[in-house]
Amino acid sequence: MRICHLLISFGMLLFASAPLAGQPQSSTPKEQDMAISTNFGAKAGFTAALSLLNDFSIGGVPIEQVQNDYKVGYFASIFMRINFGRHFLQPEVSYNVNQCGVNFNKPQDQDMVIGSQTSSTAYIESKIHSIDIPVIYGYNFIKTGPYAMSVFGGPKIRYIWRHKSKVTFRNFDVEDLHESLRPLNVSFTLGVAVAISRIFFDFRYDIGLLNMSEGVTYTPTPEETDEYAVSYRRRDNVLSFSLGIFF
Repeated sequence: MRICHLLISFGMLLFASAPLAGQPQSSTPKEQDMAISTNFGAKAGFTAALSLLNDFSIGGVPIEQVQNDYKVGYFASIFMRINFGRHFLQPEVSYNVNQCGVNFNKPQDQDMVIGSQTSSTAYIESKIHSIDIPVIYGYNFIKTGPYAMSVFGGPKIRYIWRHKSKVTFRNFDVEDLHESLRPLNVSFTLGVAVAISRIFFDFRYDIGLLNMSEGVTYTPTPEETDEYAVSYRRRDNVLSFSLGIFF
């Protein structure tokens, strides 16, 4: 009988400690870390663009040395962040105005006197308006209380607004040079971000992957033929810094 009483008592203890059917269970720390949440945000900041010119030539003469002139641009964007633990996926839409320029010494005219030290510098200045759609994957390697630090990367599709964009050729030997830009381009984004509660700082570098120039054209006179023809392949890399807020 004593054994029966012990078994009954043990069964009642298990019944009392068992959760009721349909009652919500408390999640473990690991389950909480993998919980999926979504939030939105906006940011704005400044850019510095770098034009990389490959196979650059004028009249068939290669241009070997090109100096980049950095100019400040700006942008604004909105985004959605899907959080799952320390990881996140973040699609964005941004409007960008990137400015950059290059200068170089033009090829010397063969009719110039040998030994002359005179050289002439030409400039290519760009102001490019674009709508960018990056999709980045990130990881918070620090996530404690209101503080977080993350690294991220991902592809970016860039649509160049050609009617607003402008490329200016200065001090060239012809006046009607015009560069046609490809409307669609692809870049890859790498960056790091620091967040304090709802405020964050975002630092990133975009690497252009494709040639964004369709070509440079002009209308030569019968005497000029192709001696002033400008040719190059162009990629733009962009460094950006922004301040943003989570909603």
